[in-house]
Amino acid sequence: MSALPHLVVLSGAGISAESGLKTFRDSDGLWNGYAVEEVATPSAFARNPQLVLDFYNMRRREVLKALPNAAHTGIAALEQHFRVTVVTQNVDDLHERGGSSNVLHLHGEILKMRGVGESTVYEIREDINLGDVSPQGNQLRPHIVWFEEPVPLIEDAATICHTADVFVVIGTSLQVYPAAGLLGVLRDDVPKYIIDRTIPSVHPYKNIFPIEMNATSGVQELIRLLTAR
Repeated sequence: MSALPHLVVLSGAGISAESGLKTFRDSDGLWNGYAVEEVATPSAFARNPQLVLDFYNMRRREVLKALPNAAHTGIAALEQHFRVTVVTQNVDDLHERGGSSNVLHLHGEILKMRGVGESTVYEIREDINLGDVSPQGNQLRPHIVWFEEPVPLIEDAATICHTADVFVVIGTSLQVYPAAGLLGVLRDDVPKYIIDRTIPSVHPYKNIFPIEMNATSGVQELIRLLTAR
């Protein structure tokens, strides 16, 4: 076990926005022009699997073209000073490509897939087509946690957060549960840095340090604050 203090980062769509990936849900209530109910629920997939597959195929292509930005690489650089665990709500792989070595994806991964009703996960870089099936014979779907589905890794994330010595929130409105509830498992004495252009409500949590900037600038400020001697 590392003797370094444990820095836990909870990241959301805002950290990938500067890499050209659209945020999870725009202010008009749509997600890349689609209502969430059309493309991000099990019932949507049952009703119109082609639409849902097309939507995630598009997102997968966007992720593969995107590059990590200075916020991703900055978090990875903090591994020189901390034992860093990233808990991300994002389904892209930009944290990993940015150099982070310990990443938990709460809401799944766009570059993975699984058969409907199955837990075995497979890598995918191409499109998933209607009629593509797993070895068990079930239609393949993105390895994404949709609305109305449980979040299997939330307990693992809560355990990680409970051991945090420093906690950082980057680019999330803290509106999507159960991820937003992770602040509730932190000890009161843990410093909590919130990086966002619009700081979300964090009442009644203690030891809050807001950094009202975009992700790339905010991470540079965070590095300055955490590594100043």
